[in-house]
Amino acid sequence: MSHLYLDESLDLAAAAPGSLVELAGDEARHAVTVSRVRAGERIAIGDGRGTLVHGVVASTGPRELALEVDEVVVEPAASPRLILVQALAKGDRDELAVQAATELGVDAIVPWQAARSVSRWEGPKAEKGRQRWATIVREAVKQSIRSWVPPVAPVTATAGLAAQLDGSRMLLLEPTATTALTELESDGRDLALVVGPEGGIAPAELERLVAAGAEPVRLGASVLRTSTAGPAAIAVLNARFGRW
Repeated sequence: MSHLYLDESLDLAAAAPGSLVELAGDEARHAVTVSRVRAGERIAIGDGRGTLVHGVVASTGPRELALEVDEVVVEPAASPRLILVQALAKGDRDELAVQAATELGVDAIVPWQAARSVSRWEGPKAEKGRQRWATIVREAVKQSIRSWVPPVAPVTATAGLAAQLDGSRMLLLEPTATTALTELESDGRDLALVVGPEGGIAPAELERLVAAGAEPVRLGASVLRTSTAGPAAIAVLNARFGRW
């Protein structure tokens, strides 16, 4: 199976079988120096915007490699999209959720500063945290050989969450909800899965989000951790709506 390397600066729209695609910079250095990619090996290169090229490495240098393309795969953007609204959590639980959700096909990620979030992204930590999640997303895309890199939005507080998700259908993962996620019918809107922190979504937040049009839904009889609830819900929706 090919290993995937990403270069978002590449324009792969004109790539065709028989053409050469050149990978340079840090990604090429990692491929050649760390992963020990050599001429004759089969890899894939993506632009993060829906196009993957597969082929055999024709040549390598310290910070560059050239790929002779034998296959071009173009994947349109998903519609409707699956958006993970992941509450900040202590330790690496939120990062585990982001990693698994990306591997499972999430289309966008919104970090949520929930009332019960122990972790706080404030001041310079806000952009640093977003960049950390973006790096995790990028590496998960490479591992799972996805053609699209999901964007990671700036951290959002509850007060701004409805505006951030305007036009999307908000689904609150809430164990006490009467509606099961497996019963959901699509209405064509993007689906935003809202996952609370370790202590769950605070009652006041739940009321506020429901008043803004959010729908509480449950996964099953068990209560999942914040690190597993989002990925589990994405798996359910992938099967439910034929994405798998």
